[in-house]
This record gives sequence, structure tokens and C-alpha cells, in this order.
Amino acid sequence: MSQPGSHHREEDTPLVDLSQPHDRLVKHLLSHPGTADAFFRERLPEPVVARLAPDPPEPLEGSFVPDALSSFVSDRLFRMRLIHGPPLYIHLLIEHKSYPDRKVAWQMARGIMAASEQFIRETGREWERVPAVLPVLVYHGASPWTHPHDLVSLMDADPELWPWLMNFRFVLVDLSATADPFLSRHARLRAGFLALKYGTRSPREQMEALDQMVDALQGAPELLVPVMIYLMATFSFMRHETVHEIVMRVKPKEEAEMMSIYARELIAKGRAEGEEIGKTLGERNRAVSMLLRLIKRKFGVDAAEVRGRVEAADLDTLDLWADRILDAGTLDEVFGEQALAS
Repeated sequence: MSQPGSHHREEDTPLVDLSQPHDRLVKHLLSHPGTADAFFRERLPEPVVARLAPDPPEPLEGSFVPDALSSFVSDRLFRMRLIHGPPLYIHLLIEHKSYPDRKVAWQMARGIMAASEQFIRETGREWERVPAVLPVLVYHGASPWTHPHDLVSLMDADPELWPWLMNFRFVLVDLSATADPFLSRHARLRAGFLALKYGTRSPREQMEALDQMVDALQGAPELLVPVMIYLMATFSFMRHETVHEIVMRVKPKEEAEMMSIYARELIAKGRAEGEEIGKTLGERNRAVSMLLRLIKRKFGVDAAEVRGRVEAADLDTLDLWADRILDAGTLDEVFGEQALAS
């Protein structure tokens, strides 16, 4: 079953890409068949694992996550052979928010339906059954997952009706609630999951976890580059000296390449932050100009009389004032408490 959505290979993506660090690390980890196989056999329910054939999972290209959500979630689809019967498809959703999102089951439902619809389009009118798609959520936020693991809990209905409503349960892999020694028995997964777990934590927690992260990397030194790129993007204290120390402890021969990547990361990070600041300033300047024009048109007040107050406001306050001006009868009603306090 092929997939809709954007198609790209891992090697087509620039090495230093700070825009989607969580997504890149997860995809790098699970692009290795042995690592993906170990992950599913460790984390899927025992009745499912007992039915899996010895073959490793086959990753399928594409994504079912809308572009608007790509900063918060990413996904992968795998096909796994069973001992008997047709293959099982696993839709893996990775939650990148630092807090649990109770609506994630709805996103998973959309992914399952999209996979089924793709199968129907490819099969044509002759289809009789859609593939079995098992949803799995990987969550690595700063606080443990506290929401239900099913779709029906999101529905506005009496629980007595639930047996007749559309529903599924998803497998939850909550890295935040898993003690570090139990993240995985597999060396590559343990190193990658440690990085993911602490990528959304406070700088103090990140610093405290660094030594065990280095120990994990020593057991999977081939992950040094992708994990270090992730740490550069998510660990706030990463400096030249820290990067150099980790590289020398894990894989000294990679020192020149790793420090070159670190230099490029600094340049990329500075460019990205500069572009974001420029974008915000541009939006704010447009909001100031628009509000001053609206005030003059509605109240006949010269811009010079209110310019100082308007230019001192942040973007959220400017949006609030612009909303108020539609119904306000006086300028004080536009500025609200700010006007009374001035």
C-alpha cells in the first residue's frame, strides 16, 4: 500500500535542519529495520507480538499528518508480516508537544482512515476488506500522559452509547513516564529515546541526564551524529566545549566532522532566529500602521496623539485593540484598562 502526501528520502534532507529535530531523530532511528523491529517487539501488546512473523517491519513512504500540524506531530507507516493471514499495518504517530494533547486520538483516526482510503483507491471496486491498521503513539513531553487511550472518550455522548460508536484504542509509548533504565534493552533505541525524553525538559534536567546519555551513545556510537544534532537543537546549554567533550568520549575519530557540523548549526540557528525576529517585527509594524489608520478614520484622532501608546504595545495587545475598535464608541473603550491606567 503506497501513501499520499509529501515524499522524501532521509538522505535528501539537509544534515543540519533545526526546524523538525524530533521528527528527524525518530525517523533516523526507525529507518534502521533492526531498530524498528526491536521497538515494536518491546512495545506492542503481547498478543500482537505473538502473531508477528520473524521478518523486520517494512517502512512505507509518505505522511498522513497535515502540514499545519507538522511542528507538533509526525508519523510513519509500517507493514509487518504475521505468522498467519494478511499483513498488519502500524501507524506510528510521534507527539512533539511538551504537554499531552488529549485530542491526539482524532488525528490518529484521520491517519487510519487515510491509509484505508488509499488502499481502496489502489484496489478499485474489487476490495472486500481494508487492511488492519494498529495505531501507536510515541509521546516524549515534559509531563506524563494523563488522557484516555481511545477515540470514543473524545465524543460528546453518554458512555452507555459507546458500544455503538466508532472507536479504537491506541498503544501508548510514554517516554516521560518510563524510568531511564527501562526505556529500551536495545542500545540504539535507548540512546535515541534518552535524547527524545530530555529534549523537552528543563535545562537543569537536561544537564543532569547528559552523562547517562553519553554512556548510551558509547553503546551505539553510530548514532553520534544524529543524536548530537538533536541535542544541539533541543538542549539549551550546548556549547563548543560540551560538544567536544561528548565527541571525544564517544567517537574521537569523528571530532573534525562533528565540530564542523556544530559550526554549521550555529550559523543555521542564527539565521533561523533572525528570520523569525524579522517576521515578527514585520507583522507588528503592519498592525501598528493599520490600527493608527482605523483610529483616525473612526474617531478623527490624529495619529500623533496616540502613536506612543500604540507603538509601545505588543502584537497580542494590538490585535485586541483592533478587535475592540469595531464596536467601541470612544477611544477609551478601545484601549480599555490601558487607557484608564494612563
